[in-house]
Order: sequence, then structure tokens, then C-alpha cells
Amino acid sequence: MTRRGLWIGLSLAAVTAVLLFVLAKGFGRDPHEVPFQLRGKPAPDFTLKRLDTGAPVKLSELKGKPLVLNFWASWCGPCKAEHPVVAMAARRFGQEFQFYGVVFEDTEENARAFAGLPDPAFPQLMDERSRMAVDYGVTGVPETYFIDAQGIIREKVAAPLDPRTMMEKLAALKQPAGPVSEVVR
Repeated sequence: MTRRGLWIGLSLAAVTAVLLFVLAKGFGRDPHEVPFQLRGKPAPDFTLKRLDTGAPVKLSELKGKPLVLNFWASWCGPCKAEHPVVAMAARRFGQEFQFYGVVFEDTEENARAFAGLPDPAFPQLMDERSRMAVDYGVTGVPETYFIDAQGIIREKVAAPLDPRTMMEKLAALKQPAGPVSEVVR
């Protein structure tokens, strides 16, 4: 074998090894997993006004009961399918959990038309200028954050919630905090 043939063979072996390593690291992972840096950390504080009354709502005043924050917008198609799921959970589990919708990059007029009649179990908050969304790392809507009674973010779902997923996340929120993982589904 010539020296050139040896170098070509070694180069091909190295490229193959690197490719196999990259593929092995990628397989077995959910491509929808999103890195989530706030899991296990205190939820960023906020003060937002309610869409129905204009009254301020502060995160610091909500501690003591688990909280579900659902970011949505009237222009978001998946939000239209998800909204009834969150509203149903709020009516069904409002004694155990607090539920708030957070209007993301939308107008009050459009948000009111989308949300319909005010629902005391699922009040909506206006995030003017998206400051809260930036603090929470929202990348799009719908996104839902599950925060425990101590104000620690336990989970984030960056996709429309279906009833089964909502029930699973609420059940997990009742449990003591476990180990923190780097990704969210």
C-alpha cells in the first residue's frame, strides 16, 4: 500500500468515526426537545394587568398554590385548539392549581375577541412589549409553564397541550421536585 493510499484510508476512517459519533449522539433523542434553562429555577417575577379588569397580577402574590402559565395569541392556529383544553383544566382543577393565560405579541382588542367572555377560572394577562415572554424565554406560542407552589419552574411545554398531556403535567406538578433535566418535550 502506498503512503497516499494509507492517508486516504486513515482519513476515511476518521471521517467515518466522527460521522458515527454524531449519528449515535443524535439517535434516540426526540427532535422536538427544546433546551430549557429555567427548569428547577425560580420563575421570573412579573406584574401584568388582567385583560378583563385591568387589575395588576404579581407572581410574588401567587405563591402557595401551583401555577400554570399559558402563553398564546389570537393569530396562533394551534392556540385555538389548545385554549379549550387549558380552560377545561382551569375549571376542573381550579381548587388545586392557578391558571393564567398570557397574551403574547397581540392587541387587547384581538385578545378579547379570541378569549371570549371573561373566565374567572382562567384569567388572561396582557404582556405588553413581551417583557415577561423574554424573561421566560418564550420562543413562540403556544407555550405553557408549570410552576410549583414555591415559585419554581418545574416544566415547560412548547407545543399545543392535549387533555392527556395536561393531566400528566398537572399530576407531575403535585409531586415533589425531582432531578432537573436539560430538555423539555
